[in-house]
Amino acid sequence: MEKVLSDTVYGTFLNMKNQTMITEVFLLGFPNLGRYRIFIFSQILGIYFLTLFANILIIVLVIVSKKLHSPMYFFLTQMSISDMLMTTNTVPEMLSIIYNEGNSMSLKCCLFQLYLYGVSAVSECFLLTVMSYDRYLAICFPLLYNSMMDSTLCLKCIVLCWILGLSLMLVTPITIGNFLFCGPDYIDHFVCDVAPLLELSCSDTVIVQIEILILCGPVIIIPFIIVMVSYIYIALTIIRIPSITGRQKAFSTCSSHITVVSIYYSTLICTYAVPFKGKSASLSKILCLFYTVVTPILNPIIYTLRNKDIKEAVMKHCKV
Repeated sequence: MEKVLSDTVYGTFLNMKNQTMITEVFLLGFPNLGRYRIFIFSQILGIYFLTLFANILIIVLVIVSKKLHSPMYFFLTQMSISDMLMTTNTVPEMLSIIYNEGNSMSLKCCLFQLYLYGVSAVSECFLLTVMSYDRYLAICFPLLYNSMMDSTLCLKCIVLCWILGLSLMLVTPITIGNFLFCGPDYIDHFVCDVAPLLELSCSDTVIVQIEILILCGPVIIIPFIIVMVSYIYIALTIIRIPSITGRQKAFSTCSSHITVVSIYYSTLICTYAVPFKGKSASLSKILCLFYTVVTPILNPIIYTLRNKDIKEAVMKHCKV
């Protein structure tokens, strides 16, 4: 029995040794774009520059405008940083893939892109949670808001969000980095996401899927529950406000955040709540494209168009 097991293990080792271990992958991106390639390239490039401009504008406005020196806008600047990290980590590489009809990337760079992708996504989950708690305090406890949500608590919340994002997202890239990659040497995607990377590995990848399921609790489910509970209390408080004007004013302070949360979590859940094998490559790319390109530009647009203070700050400092 021992000899059989020994021969089996040795045979498996020889088979893996005879296979060529890949150290570089080719990202296919969007094959067969044909004559639409330059048009799509220019559209994504335009959205990318607009995303950077809009988010930098929000950060600058919050810094220079005294009226925007409040916890809500301080958290909004961190959202802008997270959005810029997300889009800058993925879009330049995506543009290179579209222009060159594919692009090569080392596995180390691929894992680093995966890590930054996860950091921005997780940090944004926690930031949205903190922002919902901020709105809960502002509407449900208006008289105590300034004393409860002071600058020290704001700073602690921001630091915690980024530390959690930076630390929790180390787990999966480190685990995948210890795998053996036998090929194929290409990925049918435009980013180094978890699912396409695992398809290249000849190691047992079950542990990564277990890690992701475990991380979904503190990263997606618990923050989502906190957001929902916060807005249930906010809704109950708004309903009890006697005047229609008072209700409209209270709702307007959190309507932008509700919109962003709805878009963000619906996209996130569609992208990662469905098992890896339950989606086609085309659907995965479409969802990821929306998540990495469209969502980062929607956030500043929503907050700018639906926020009176930011619109006034833009008109004042830009002299529109």
